[in-house]
This record gives sequence, C-alpha cells and structure tokens, in this order.
Amino acid sequence: MTISSQKITTIGLLIALSVILTRLASIRIAIAGVEGIRIGLGRLPIILGGVLFGPIVGGIVGGLADLLGYFINPMGAYMPHFTLTSALGGIIPGVIINLKKEEFNYLNLTLAITIGQILTSLLLTPYFLHLLFGLPWLVILPPRLIAEPIQILIYTYTINLILKRDVLKIKSSSI
Repeated sequence: MTISSQKITTIGLLIALSVILTRLASIRIAIAGVEGIRIGLGRLPIILGGVLFGPIVGGIVGGLADLLGYFINPMGAYMPHFTLTSALGGIIPGVIINLKKEEFNYLNLTLAITIGQILTSLLLTPYFLHLLFGLPWLVILPPRLIAEPIQILIYTYTINLILKRDVLKIKSSSI
C-alpha cells in the first residue's frame, strides 16, 4: 500500500484546519463553568477527511485534531471521551459514504453527515458532559437541538461544494 505525499499533505492540512477552526474560530458557550456548546466549523475538516479518504483516515484526522488542539490550547483537563467522539465524527460519515459509494449524491452525503452528527453531537457529547461534569440533560440538549440542524446544512453544503469543484484535486479513494 502506497500513500502519496499529496494525500499525507492534505490529511495534515485537514488536521491543522480542524484545530484552527475549533480552537480559534468557534463560539463557545459555557454551561455551569464547563464548555457545554461549541458552534463552529471545526468538525468540517474531520468529516471531509472521512468522506474523501474513508473511515480510517477520518478517524485519524478527528483523533489527532483533538489531541493536537488540546496540547496547543488546552481547555481544562484532558478527557479521552471527547477524542473518541471527534474520531467518530470522521469515521461514521466515512463508513456511510463507503457503503453508498456507487450511488454518491447530495442525499447520501446529507444522510452520512446527519447520522454522524446525531450520534456524536446530540448523543455522545451530551452523555459525556452529563457523565463527567453532572450537567443536566435539560440544560445541554435544547441549544444543541437548535444548533445542529444548522451546522449539518452548512457542513453538507460546503463539503458538496468542495467535492463538486474538486478543489483538493484528489480522488475520493481510501488510502
């Protein structure tokens, strides 16, 4: 198995972009002294890595982006739960896109991103916030239920635009 330097460079760019968008270009809303909600485009490069290169690379991009982001700009103690959630944010869309590869279209992209975001942002992250910090469900979920549909639309539109225009000049084959 050979990995081209262009793919390695693109993966590194996606990781760096995710760290920058998550840590510097996001709106953070604290709930009971803990970051309860983060609105931004930090997950976009993670999802794009899973869609372009498959679930393994999507997981690597998500996991490394979370780890590097923590070491560069820590926001409290390190919690591996959120690294897992970040990795799953690239794995889940990558798996769904690989299953639907022969009939790739806007609807399948929307489905992949929606399932990934529901599982990670609406289920796992609030569960971990509740488990680790004791935040009540009624405080965590309502803002997420409003923000996630908007983010899903933005992620889907942007990734579809990138794939249609072939901005990255890379075939969407797995490494």
